[in-house]
Amino acid sequence: MRVLHLNTERTWRGGEQQTLWLATGLRDAGDASEVACPPGSPLAQRARAAGLPVHEILMRGEWDAAAVGALRRLFRERRPEVVHMHTSHAHTLGCLAARGKGGPRTAVSRRVDFSIYRNFLRLSWLKYRLLGHRFVAISRAVREVLLRDGIPADRIEVVPSGIDTARLDGARRKDLRLDLGLPPGTPLVGDVAAFGWHKAQEVLVEATPLLLREVPDAHVALIGDGECRPRVEALARRLGLLGRRVHFLGFRDDVPDVLGSLDLFVMCSVMEGLCTSALDAQAVGVPVVASAVGGLPEAVADGETGLLVPPRDPPALAAAMARILRDRGLRERLSAGGRRRVRERFSVKAMVEGTRSVYGRLLRGEAVAAPAAGGGA
Repeated sequence: MRVLHLNTERTWRGGEQQTLWLATGLRDAGDASEVACPPGSPLAQRARAAGLPVHEILMRGEWDAAAVGALRRLFRERRPEVVHMHTSHAHTLGCLAARGKGGPRTAVSRRVDFSIYRNFLRLSWLKYRLLGHRFVAISRAVREVLLRDGIPADRIEVVPSGIDTARLDGARRKDLRLDLGLPPGTPLVGDVAAFGWHKAQEVLVEATPLLLREVPDAHVALIGDGECRPRVEALARRLGLLGRRVHFLGFRDDVPDVLGSLDLFVMCSVMEGLCTSALDAQAVGVPVVASAVGGLPEAVADGETGLLVPPRDPPALAAAMARILRDRGLRERLSAGGRRRVRERFSVKAMVEGTRSVYGRLLRGEAVAAPAAGGGA
C-alpha cells in the first residue's frame, strides 16, 4: 500500500508519537509510508531521522486554502492510496484536498472522548458527516461517543494506541527517589501527564492528605507541564504539601528510565481516550489507579492490573492508593497482570497490524470490523 500520514501539530505529544510509530511500522512491513507535517516540527525532524520521506507543508489552520492546494498537488505527485489524518485540522485539510474523482481513500484518527459538538454552531457535524471515509477510534469509549454524535457505525473502526515495550525494556533503570532526595524504599506515587484541565491532577493533590493518614511516609511525583500546572501547584502550597510530599518535576525526557521506580501510577482524568502513560506504567510492572472514565477501563483492568475509582473522588482515590501500597501481595499480582496484558494487547506491532487491516478493508470496500470484546486489540 501507498500511505501518506498528515499531522498538523507543531509540538510533540502522544499523537505525534503514534503517528511516527505507525509510519515506520508500515514502512517496515513493506508499505510505502510517507509523512506530511509542518516545517521544522518535531515530527518532521524525527520522521526524517527514521528514514521516512517527509513533506513539510505550512498549514495555518483547518480552513487554509493554500494548504489544501499544496496537499492536493502533493497527492497528485505521490499518488497515495490512503491518506491518514492524525489531528483535527489535518482532518479538514486532508479530506478537502483528497476530494474529487480518483482521489485517495481517507482515514481519520480520533483519540479523544469528548463530543464533536464543541461549538454552538455545530460545524463539526458537517466535517464528520461529510469528510472522511473511515474513522479510527483508539478505544471503544471513543467509538461510543462518535456513535452518540450520529456518526454511522460502518465508518468507525477501533484500533487501540500502541506502546513500544522494547523501548521500555531497554531503558536505563534510575530511581526517581535519588532525584527527590528520598530514602530508598520510600512509597512513591507518580503521575505522568500534560497539565490540562481534563487530567485533573488537583484530585491527586487533594487525595494526598488522606493517603498520608494510611501511608505516612508516602510521596507523590507529578511529571509534566502545561497551562494548569500553576493552579495545581497553588493548591499543593495551600495544603502544605508543595516540595514536602508533592513534587512537581516538569517535563522530563527520561520517563522510561524512572517509571519503573514508582510503586504506583495514578491517572485521575475526567476525560481520557485511552491513556498510553497508564499502559507504559503497566508494561514495566507498575500497578495503576485510574478514574473509571472514557477509555481508562479498557487500558486498566480493574482488579487485574490496577484499580478503578469514580472521577473527582479524592477519598476513593486515596483509599485505592493506600490499599495497593499497604498490600504487597496485591501489588505484585497487579504488577504481573499489567505486564502480561499490555504486551498481549497494546504493543506497537498490534497497533500497526490493526491499522493496516483497516486500510485493507477500506481499499477493498469491505465492512467495518466489529470492536474486540473486553478491550484491547
